Amino acid sequence: MKRRLLFIAGTLALTIGILGIVIPILPTTPFLLLAAACYIRSSQRFYNWLLNNRLLGVYIKNYIEGKGMSRRAKVFTVTLLWITIGLSIWFAAQSVVIRVILILVAAGVTTYIIRIKAFQGEEKE
Repeated sequence: MKRRLLFIAGTLALTIGILGIVIPILPTTPFLLLAAACYIRSSQRFYNWLLNNRLLGVYIKNYIEGKGMSRRAKVFTVTLLWITIGLSIWFAAQSVVIRVILILVAAGVTTYIIRIKAFQGEEKE
């Protein structure tokens, strides 16, 4: 039963992590790390698949190895974040309070991303 619950939690975390690639406010790496932690305790097959996945495995491996993010990934992430927040402010947020909150969230996420260690070589994203 415990393994099944961990597998379900890992799959849910993986889904949220994948959504985080597209939705800048959702963090990708923490959810992928949570998925890996759940999978290593529930399914070695899914853990290996996640670590060796050409798109998702890089996030986890870079974190485990202490590499951080490539400069290209940082620029892409911050650009996508501000475009998404800007469009939300322009088209969806009616309230000034909501607009201020969105700007503060974007500024906080940007600060966090800038502070992440950047590796020099352009390794696989």
